[in-house]
Amino acid sequence: MKPILLFLLPALVLATGCNKILDRQPTDFIQPDNYYNSEQDLNFALTGAYDPLGSEYLYGSSLWFQFGSCSDESFYPNTANSFSAPMFYQFDYTNPYVSGLWEQCYVGIERANLLIKNINKPNMDETKRQVILGEALFLRGFYHFLLVSNYGGVPLKLTPTANINSVNIPRDDAATVYAQVLADMKEAEAKVSKASVIGNGSHVSQTTVQGMLARVCLYMAGNPLNDQSKYAEALSWAQKVQQSGEHQLNTNFDPLLTNSAYSQVFINQTRDVYDVKESMWEADFYMNGQNTAYNEGGRLGTYQMGCQNIDTGFGSGNIRTTIKLYNLYKTGDQRRDWSIAPFSFTSTATTAVRVNYTASNIIGRESGKWRRYTELPPKQQYRTGTNFPILRYSDVLLMLAEAENEVNAGPTQAAYDAINEVRRRGYGVPLDQPDVNADLPADLSYTDFKQQIQDERARELCFEGLRRPDLIRWGIFKQVMDAMVTEIQASNASVTNKNRWILGYSTAGSSPRYTILPIPALELNINKAIRPNQGW
Repeated sequence: MKPILLFLLPALVLATGCNKILDRQPTDFIQPDNYYNSEQDLNFALTGAYDPLGSEYLYGSSLWFQFGSCSDESFYPNTANSFSAPMFYQFDYTNPYVSGLWEQCYVGIERANLLIKNINKPNMDETKRQVILGEALFLRGFYHFLLVSNYGGVPLKLTPTANINSVNIPRDDAATVYAQVLADMKEAEAKVSKASVIGNGSHVSQTTVQGMLARVCLYMAGNPLNDQSKYAEALSWAQKVQQSGEHQLNTNFDPLLTNSAYSQVFINQTRDVYDVKESMWEADFYMNGQNTAYNEGGRLGTYQMGCQNIDTGFGSGNIRTTIKLYNLYKTGDQRRDWSIAPFSFTSTATTAVRVNYTASNIIGRESGKWRRYTELPPKQQYRTGTNFPILRYSDVLLMLAEAENEVNAGPTQAAYDAINEVRRRGYGVPLDQPDVNADLPADLSYTDFKQQIQDERARELCFEGLRRPDLIRWGIFKQVMDAMVTEIQASNASVTNKNRWILGYSTAGSSPRYTILPIPALELNINKAIRPNQGW
């Protein structure tokens, strides 16, 4: 969207003696000793540390599409490209998305480490220096979090690379990596600015750090670590966000574009509008016509509703919704017909016509959360400037409710208030007024409330790259994937589609190895101190 993160960090390399043919100083790179000399240098370096978030292998596509589109909320319908496709769990350690996620996270870590090491070089305002340091520490922790939650134990990298030949780095166990993630984020929390000061969702704020600490702690409390002491810590961090007064759910909408405040959250992301109260942290993208110097587009919107019209916006329709997700929404829930498009497009390059689905045609409807016809022109065919929401305030409220239920062995009033606030917005009623349709029944048991949390996260956060990790940390990944095979086979889909659509579910349900990614082949070939993950 906005070109806040468009300047790439100049390449920083360290001179290392190899052999005579390589013993020359490079002339087209900036040495670290000659950089980080001004506040501007530090800000450019910070931009470089943020930049991998927009990679194709992180929030440009991979984390929410390739590794996120086969769960009980959605599936990928096109088996023509099923070979080595993460969307069907048809991959191994040679897959480019497996290696791309690993590599881009370590690129971000290396850039953050270089910035941290050189943070004190320039003469500048000390408060601004500490903010930059805080963001760099957080990013280092966040990239390690993406690694450990996807690959398990990984090499911790806390200093810049001093020798490019030092490649044999052993893995640290997952608990050790998570501990460092917490340490980096906690240190960052005291340094970064408030969201109301920053004014955009591109840079992490104090409450963003607190919200992400809540997420990290919930991951630690669940599978595979099962450190249940972290539920109390997750609750504390989520409460800090809630009590800060910095955030609230969006309740406004543009009646010319949408009929619900919920859908406005995602229209804002397609229309270059920052709403930092609701959307706390976003991976930034920017498109301004075609072939301009500063375009950095993602895929959000291009995999959603299928259309081949330039005004409406090209889309493949390759994220399809499940019957389970559709049925989770009850009468009056306005989120359903925005998240799950109630129509498809029949389109050409010059025309686009909406065709409404019949009531019985549920399975295979297209994801509608980010609709390209709401984008501002001009539009590119295969890329968009739509920002990806890494953390939203509704997620924090649901994490708070979940942690309350776990800590107290049952839901408290605070847990009910948090989840009902999310539900009331979904039903289009005032957030502070009880509503018989929106509010959960009183006196739910611990087990029933936990189920409500699991369902509510699907309703509110579907297609945002969180469902697969949620299922894994709850310990229900296999049973959910097995159940999806049964659901599809019992549906009114054609025999051909049934056979295509169950591929990913039957593969993932057949082996426990798919709860974790393999260590990439390139890393195994180069790093002789690292070992493959079990089952890979």
